Amino acid sequence: TTLRNPLNWMQLLTYSLFLPFSLLSPSPFKMCVTQTLVSTMEPLVYCLSTFLCFSVYNVCKKVHCGKGECVRIPTEPFYECNYTYHLIMFSPLASPCRPSPCLNGATCVKGGKRSFKCVCPDNYTGKFCQVGPDDCYEGDGESYRGFVTETVSELECLPWNSHLLPYSDFNEDDDGVGPHNYCRNPDGESQPWCFVRYQGKLQWDDCNVRQCPEAEGAYPAVFTTALPKKDFSVCGKSQPARAMAKIFGGRKARPGAHPWQASLQARRKRSAEAFRHICGGILIDSCWVLTAAHCIMNEMQVNLGGVNLDKDEAADQTFDVENYAVHENYTESEDALYNDIALLKLKAVDGQCARETRFVKAACLPTGPIPDGTECTISGYGVTEHGSKQLLEAKVLLISQKQCMAPHVHGDVMDNGMFCAGHMKGGVDSCQGDSGGPLVCKQNGTYYIYGVVSWGDACGKKNKPGVYARVTHFLDWINEKMRSL
Repeated sequence: TTLRNPLNWMQLLTYSLFLPFSLLSPSPFKMCVTQTLVSTMEPLVYCLSTFLCFSVYNVCKKVHCGKGECVRIPTEPFYECNYTYHLIMFSPLASPCRPSPCLNGATCVKGGKRSFKCVCPDNYTGKFCQVGPDDCYEGDGESYRGFVTETVSELECLPWNSHLLPYSDFNEDDDGVGPHNYCRNPDGESQPWCFVRYQGKLQWDDCNVRQCPEAEGAYPAVFTTALPKKDFSVCGKSQPARAMAKIFGGRKARPGAHPWQASLQARRKRSAEAFRHICGGILIDSCWVLTAAHCIMNEMQVNLGGVNLDKDEAADQTFDVENYAVHENYTESEDALYNDIALLKLKAVDGQCARETRFVKAACLPTGPIPDGTECTISGYGVTEHGSKQLLEAKVLLISQKQCMAPHVHGDVMDNGMFCAGHMKGGVDSCQGDSGGPLVCKQNGTYYIYGVVSWGDACGKKNKPGVYARVTHFLDWINEKMRSL
């Protein structure tokens, strides 16, 4: 396994060191560079402002902890000794097995030179037998709060407050890091990880944590391309999308990358003013567009095929709305939108609704659930700084319903007609301009519309992923309305 150098990541954290001012000495240089952290205890240089630099001396340099690890803390004396037996409070002079540091009924076997070994019961692992049979992570492990302390390279993790690491803006409540060395994923990596000391240098490595098994009966879902539509040859196929450059935290989409993307536009009833974009939508058949119930207004039109709201593009197809249906149980509360789904019937032009082209195609309706942790795509004309006239796209992860309903995420306002997706660290999210727009997931080369953008708590906010109407929950309603409208 190749260990990864943490230098770039650590450079971003140097402003948040919790060190007392007495440990800082001014430097005459106006510009300075953060040096990589190594085990030599040499002074490190940090930029604390644009015009003033300080040399930060390691508070642990003259501290002797015996066989323990010196770790920094933000209060006096600004360090403490963390011993190997970190799960049990004991005197370092006592026998290593009295009291026993082993957990979960394990047997402590004393070795030479005050060493010990824990003999674990069945299904328990770890130096202290602290890792149980249910210790696993979901998705990318952002919510993992287990007890694994070893990497895939069989290296012991450093404590998150080790003197070799700078303090960061991570906190124990939100990110799970703290005065321990359990594996975590506070920054959106692909799985839990930790810092290690390797060949005298600070590195980081993926942890030896297993991924949670899929829920029994829920997966795997069998996806087959839906039958061809009456007017379209096939659904769920897009043009190859070579992204050009960054929905909130997103990037510009190339023409044809999201051919089912619709721009729902509205104006005041009986007004002569121009239509303006208010929401997104998803083309699911030649005459049918799926969107959010809260997007519906009296006078609407739908634009298909374009990627720039400011330009009249050759690929554009524009239609009036002949009819629409809002879910009968759509309700709004202070905290959430329920059954937030609607269906638009386009008004045919010369006997035809949407024409299938390279830039206009239908997304497939799903035939079953998609596993948590799947990477899917959102698209729309969403909020970046001041909104966007250019179609944007971003990758998001499907998050388990259990995690979405956690008290610090969205709580019990979530129901089975909703799910959340994004990144718990924030930064990538769908926003107001994308309401009603698509979340599509690719299965076996085909894109399925799995979610309709519904609501959220601000944009790209940490621990507040976007919430979507779950299309599989409304399939019967969609099919019934397509027959009856």
